[in-house]
Amino acid sequence: MTKLARRIGIGKVADRTGLSVSAIRFYEAEGLVSPIRNSGGQRQFLPSDIRRLSFVLIAQQLGFPLAEIRSRLISLPMERTPTQKDWQKISSEFRQALQERIDIATRMRDRLDGCIGCGCLSLDKCALYNPEDKFSRVGAGPQYILSNTKSS
Repeated sequence: MTKLARRIGIGKVADRTGLSVSAIRFYEAEGLVSPIRNSGGQRQFLPSDIRRLSFVLIAQQLGFPLAEIRSRLISLPMERTPTQKDWQKISSEFRQALQERIDIATRMRDRLDGCIGCGCLSLDKCALYNPEDKFSRVGAGPQYILSNTKSS
């Protein structure tokens, strides 16, 4: 089987990823996939491009900006199907960023009904959580949520 025979058309990639053809072209323009053109000028993708595009969709759903996704995916080889080791490297990088997001979301869930350490001192309870705006020493904004600062 030739390398071109293992390639698939943009319609099949759209079917498998749920993306529109125009979205796939957008991601191509962004450098996230690099199809080749056959003699008729049609885009031909590697089957691994389905995984690459699916990864982009998942990462975007998790709130990662396209620039960050691109910077991670750039370490994957474009000329061959990435190996499990290739994906593990990217996975470990995203795992740390995801854990930080999970930690912030958990603190927000657990502390949202109380003080968020923003320095407003407007809640009656805020004097208990943040007397004399002690979180201002940590930084501006909702430090009780964004940092792992304890209220006591």
